[in-house]
Amino acid sequence: MPASRAPVASARRPWQEVFVAVFSGRMLVALLMGFASGLPLLLTGSVLQAWLKRGGVDLASIGLFALVGLPYTLKFLWSPLFDRYTLPLFGRRRGWLLLTQFASAAALFALSFARPTADDLLGVSVAALVVAFFSASQDIVVDAYRRESLTDVELGLGSALYVNGYRAGMLLAGGGGLILAGTYSYETMYRLMAAFMAACIVVTLLAPEPPLPEGRPTTLFESVLLPFRDYFTRDGAWLALGFILLYKLGDTMASAMTTPFYLDLGYSETEIGAVVKLFGFWATIAGGTFGGILILRIGLNRALWMFGLGQMLSTLGFVVLAGLQPSAIALAAVVAIENLTAGLGTAAFVGFMGALTDRRFTATQYALLSSLMGVPRVLASAPTGWLAAWLGWPGFFLLCTLIAIPGLALLRWITRLAEPDAVAAVAQAPLPK
Repeated sequence: MPASRAPVASARRPWQEVFVAVFSGRMLVALLMGFASGLPLLLTGSVLQAWLKRGGVDLASIGLFALVGLPYTLKFLWSPLFDRYTLPLFGRRRGWLLLTQFASAAALFALSFARPTADDLLGVSVAALVVAFFSASQDIVVDAYRRESLTDVELGLGSALYVNGYRAGMLLAGGGGLILAGTYSYETMYRLMAAFMAACIVVTLLAPEPPLPEGRPTTLFESVLLPFRDYFTRDGAWLALGFILLYKLGDTMASAMTTPFYLDLGYSETEIGAVVKLFGFWATIAGGTFGGILILRIGLNRALWMFGLGQMLSTLGFVVLAGLQPSAIALAAVVAIENLTAGLGTAAFVGFMGALTDRRFTATQYALLSSLMGVPRVLASAPTGWLAAWLGWPGFFLLCTLIAIPGLALLRWITRLAEPDAVAAVAQAPLPK
């Protein structure tokens, strides 16, 4: 079997090996790189919208600024460049990371000089788009770095820590950014965030460069064509894509309507905000971290089954909550359980996607798979309001529970394909000369 893609291991491991992996430097790097990826996201999203609103920009124009996020959706278009080309210094992954992180920091600093007023939106639009482009590019390289620097059995925990770091970066930029903007100014806040972004370069400088895989693309044509050929010539390739679309579908649809649901039950905005932030955020962090550790112990295949069932059953908590009188304790319990299982499921899911990629073209394949992962969040969430109005809250959340079944059903074949013997049987052919 080529070294570029090892099998997804499922054997149970002793706790000593688990603890060694948990406290390794590789996991710290995954956490800190997640922070670097999450920091710029809201600075071109909700935080920028608040700045535009304060500048007197009308709501229609503010809404159009959602298009600034297009680079995150379209990042697979330029991801082959990062597989094909290596910059002169610091290696194939760290060289691009340094460039994208420096460019992101410089773009955030430039954004601080923009003037978001109704009469002059061109400058802030261009600056925000540049931030989003380099931030999305950083995400491509960070995902590739994580895949190439971790073994398959470490991907679950590494991915969980990456997601936790990502959420921490979003929290600093979102909550912290608005607090800083209210205390000082938006201009000062963006300059401080640019400094935080620049500080992330230190992590890249200290991180080791992953080894170069054999058979990597030598031309731009190969870097575009071969990732697709490699993936779609595997047995079960389409089943794996279906699994990516369906595994978190029910959980995603349910999450899209939770706030209107809580309000309909009679909970206040203050109660919702306090409980979701206090219990929801930390339960998700705990779920992701514990899930990653458990994956090291029991293997990715078993974790996908266990965490998928947990996601599905936790959605029934909303059905129970719909039949109760408003209670802060009941709300906290449902939010904590739902977010805990969501964190567990995300750890296994992101680790599985990483294991599907070939180290020869990690950047391209992971960018494609992660873009596909976002499809249910956009398309499947669109009709949730209509479904809730038609079925009522208990019927809607029961439907979300049942929608999780097809994704779990696919696991029967997906886990078979991930067994070492099966993977060895469909190992990729060497690249053409």
